[in-house]
Order: sequence, then structure tokens, then C-alpha cells
Amino acid sequence: MNLEEKSRLVKQNAKACGFDFCGIARAVPLEDDARRLEQWLAQGMQGGMSYMERHFDLRVDPAKLVPGARSVISLLLNYYPAQPLGPPADDRPKIAKYALGEDYHEVIREKLKRFMDLLRQGLGAFHGRGFVDSAPVLEKTWAFRSGLGWIGKNGNLIRRQGGSFYFIANLIVDIELAYDEPYARDYCGSCRKCIDACPTGALLDNKMVDGSRCIAYFTIELKDELIPEKMNGQWKDWLFGCDICQDVCPWNRFAEPSREEAFEPKRELLEFSYSDWENFSEIQFREKFRDSPLRRAKWSGIRRNLRFLKNKPTGRDS
Repeated sequence: MNLEEKSRLVKQNAKACGFDFCGIARAVPLEDDARRLEQWLAQGMQGGMSYMERHFDLRVDPAKLVPGARSVISLLLNYYPAQPLGPPADDRPKIAKYALGEDYHEVIREKLKRFMDLLRQGLGAFHGRGFVDSAPVLEKTWAFRSGLGWIGKNGNLIRRQGGSFYFIANLIVDIELAYDEPYARDYCGSCRKCIDACPTGALLDNKMVDGSRCIAYFTIELKDELIPEKMNGQWKDWLFGCDICQDVCPWNRFAEPSREEAFEPKRELLEFSYSDWENFSEIQFREKFRDSPLRRAKWSGIRRNLRFLKNKPTGRDS
């Protein structure tokens, strides 16, 4: 089997496992990304996300994660909700679309396991590791290098015929394959809609995202009991995560509903008002959202976010 046939088999198996798109890049050290990451960390844009400071070498060199790495296989899985979210409501806090269904980590891990089993059946024995947002892997860079899209001004991977509502998974393997070409150009052009729409100024002109100013950082990653006062009035009713920079992106007019049943939105996350959330108990939260990304913020974080939204001085904006 030649390299082209091997890569064709890889992509056929990716489809069979439910992934929407698959691309393949040569496993090499990411020297440009290393410099950008160093600059990002030096400017403190990681905020309280101290895990971003660890394992620097692993993030920029796939051979540190899989000895003898030759190829990085990137996989996309659409999570755009099939169920309409409805118009914004003044009495309903917002949840990022990626968190409306089941925890994507578990869903994708199962798909990756099956994917690797199929690859070993077709390609023979190899060493490899699968990753889904849980290890020091620069998944968007690898997806770009695999020809799956370009990195937009909002820091997300964007596809011309699909937008940006995709989870990214990577499989690093020690076998050589035929490699895809990166996107030849950046199709954001002169558009600044995402930059101008971000209420906290987290999107910078050089495609760098200041994580310490991002609404998603404050609503999910920040573990402090109190939200900094400087954020008052800037959250736009986001209780968990934020989709503003993706919602305004013109390319997302091409987004199509996900076919993955596990990502079907939970009714509560579409309909719960502020009073519904306030009357929800911790026991109910743990039971209802035991398989949800909301677990990352924990009940204490959700309650803190609710208090912050309820007390913001400028009123609620849609």
C-alpha cells in the first residue's frame, strides 16, 4: 500500500467513525508557534490558566508526545446545534453552543478509540496517541497544517463551507502518510466583525486572543470566588462560555446542524431562566449535568456567575 492509499484509508475510516473532516500533516516541531506561545505567556494572556505554562516542549514538538512521530492526523466534528436556540431573552442566561449537549471529550474519545482500532486493522501495528483538548497539543495549528481551514481573527479554525463550530481532535502516529497542503490564503480579509463585537477587547489585531480578558475564561476557567469589578456590564448574559466572536463571523452563515445525537441540546440549557437556575439545587445540577461540559465550572462556579450577572449595574443586554 503506497502513501496515497494509506492516507485514503485513514480518511475513509475517519468518516466511518463519524468525524466530519480529516486532514493529515507532517509531524515537525512548530517553531513559529513556539515563538508566538512564548510571547503570549510573557504578556500574561493566560491569566490564571497556569496549565498553559507547563509542558512547553510537548506543545510545540509532537515527537515529545509520540517518539518517532511522523504524521499528525486532524479530525473535525461539527457541534452546531440542530435545534433552534430561539431569540435572546432578557430573563435567560446564555450557554456556549459547544456545551449544550454531552461532554465532547467523552464522545470524541470513543470515536478516537474506534478510529485507531480500524487503522491498525488496515495499516498494521503502529504507535500513536489520540488527543482531544486534554493534553498539550496545538490542535488548531495542526488542523490548519492539515488543510482543514485557516485560523481566523477570533483565533478559531474556520472553513469556507462550514464556519467554525467544530471540535478538533488529533492523532499523532509514527507512520508516514501522504500530507495535505495548508490553506493557501486567509479568507478573513479586511473583516473585523469578531474583533469589534468582543465586549471585553479580548481579540487583538494579530490573531492573538488575550485569554485573561475572554468571557469564556471568566465563566469557566477562573476559580476565584469573585469576578473582577472591571468586568461589570461586559458579559452580555453569558453564564458559561461565549459565542459572540463566532456568531458574528460571516462564514458561520454556512454552518449546518450537527449529525451527532450526543450534542443535541439539553432542554434546560435552552429554556432555563434566571429564576430557574436560582431554584436549581446542587444535587439537581450534579445529576442533570453529570455528562455535560458545565461540570468544568462546578456548581460553585455557576452560582458565582449567576450572582455576577444578576448584580451587574448596566442591566442585561441581548
